[in-house]
Amino acid sequence: MLQFMLRSVGLGLATAVLLLVTMPSLRSTVLPPSIEPSTDMSPQAQISFNTAVRKAAPAVVNIYSRKYTEDDRSKLLTQGLGSGVIVSEKGYIITNYHVVAQADQIIVALQDGRVAAAQLVGKDRRTDIAILSVEGDNLPVIPLNPQYNPKVGDVVLAIGNPYNLGQTTTFGIISATGRSSISADGHQAFIQTDAAINEGNSGGALVNTRGELVGINTASFQQATELETYGISFAIPYSLANKIMQKIIADGRVIRGYIGIDGQDINSVTSRLLGNEHLGGIVVLGIDPNGPAAEAGFEAQDIILKIDGQKINGRQSVMDLVTELRPGTSVDVLVLRKGEEKTLNVTIQEDTRE
Repeated sequence: MLQFMLRSVGLGLATAVLLLVTMPSLRSTVLPPSIEPSTDMSPQAQISFNTAVRKAAPAVVNIYSRKYTEDDRSKLLTQGLGSGVIVSEKGYIITNYHVVAQADQIIVALQDGRVAAAQLVGKDRRTDIAILSVEGDNLPVIPLNPQYNPKVGDVVLAIGNPYNLGQTTTFGIISATGRSSISADGHQAFIQTDAAINEGNSGGALVNTRGELVGINTASFQQATELETYGISFAIPYSLANKIMQKIIADGRVIRGYIGIDGQDINSVTSRLLGNEHLGGIVVLGIDPNGPAAEAGFEAQDIILKIDGQKINGRQSVMDLVTELRPGTSVDVLVLRKGEEKTLNVTIQEDTRE
């Protein structure tokens, strides 16, 4: 009986393999593409990200910041090293604020051998983003995909100029998203990766396996915390970097809205007590006595539910909504106070904090 069953199973497997080999069209429905059997068993068969690198690498530039010497203003010395990413045919380059923050002159070197002085369009210390521009014909532009959503486990490549060795590509995965613990204000969400990011990589590109820009490399955990660590690096998501770039191009700086509250997400127990319709609200813990929220009548322990008619989803969504509002704009904020809903009208101010 056992021999009969084994013979039947073996015959079935052999038939399935024969069908897959003779009828390739069946493979897409039977096997996912990632595990499709390969008929190429030669030593040359390999996984390669060369196509992605060839698409992205030409648009990743080396950046050298130069500063006047203290005793002779006519002499410039190279003061800093970093990388940048060309994201527009108009010559706009995204890099890190800290790469060019102290520069008197910025030099950009393309991978095709061209070298040019760059103009600083604007910078934003809070997000560690700076925008440069260079002039040139047929500038390489990195592939962009605004619809791409970084997910944990996605394979990524970090491209930059570590230690001025020349353009280098490292490999890893996205280890986490939404990391805010290392940002200066504890608010900005970073992409965490185990692709190596070293000195000189700052401002370079983090790309996916299609060569599309995922983020702007900014720091390793060791640089951020002075701890001896490996395999923990960070990048600014492209969606945020692009938003900051558009603001800088439009206004020369980043203009953010401000209402002057500090809050935290309500916990699961509180949300169940309040009901599902209040899920996502935040509890007001602190109020700037000189800010718009105080003037509008906010009180500690108010629970914010909606801003300008939009239902909020946690503390981060409140920050995103408020910072996008232009100063001088008046908005209605729906709050829950002692079990009763109230609408408070707030006039947005500009956030002048560094």
